[in-house]
Order: sequence, then structure tokens, then C-alpha cells
Amino acid sequence: MATDASLKTRESSILSKPTENIFESLVIIGKRARQISSIQKEELNGKLAEFASTVDNLEEIFENREQIEISKFYERMPKPTTTATEEFLNDEVIFRRRDEDDAEGIKL
Repeated sequence: MATDASLKTRESSILSKPTENIFESLVIIGKRARQISSIQKEELNGKLAEFASTVDNLEEIFENREQIEISKFYERMPKPTTTATEEFLNDEVIFRRRDEDDAEGIKL
């Protein structure tokens, strides 16, 4: 991932350009951030599952350096919201609006 891990202040006008609505832009960024977060969580859980132990031995827990390195790698990664914002601003996120016909809902 080529995004910077530090937080940046963004101009609201820049964020609202693609959708012409700041709130819609934030919803899109939020949904993408949740997708990225769930993917990272699945990857991390899959890698840490290899180290799962049924024995609660403190010596084994502290000596497992591979598990510590994997955890540190994921801690250093940029936050999902930062990555999602970068993707949104670089036009890497595909989004579409529902037509009014599709969003009618249930009629009572």
C-alpha cells in the first residue's frame, strides 16, 4: 500500500467534487473503509490462527516472535479511512447512485 500512514487535513470542497455532496462522499469513503477494514481483519486472523494454542503457557506466548512481527506490521499499516480517502480522491473507487425507481421501498 502506497498511502502515507499519517493523518492529513482535507478540504471539504475537494472531497465533495466527485459527488457534488460532501455527505455522500463521506458515506462512500466510510463504506470503502469498512470493506478495507474487514479484509485486513480476515487476513490478520488467518495469519494469527496458525499460532493458536490450546495450552496457556506464558513462555510460548512471549517467545513467539513471528506473531509479534505480524501484529506490528498490521499496526504500522495506514488506517482504513486514510486508504479509502486516498482511493476516493484518486478515482479508484467505483460508486453508483440508485435510481428513484429502484429505491421505492415497500408500500403500505
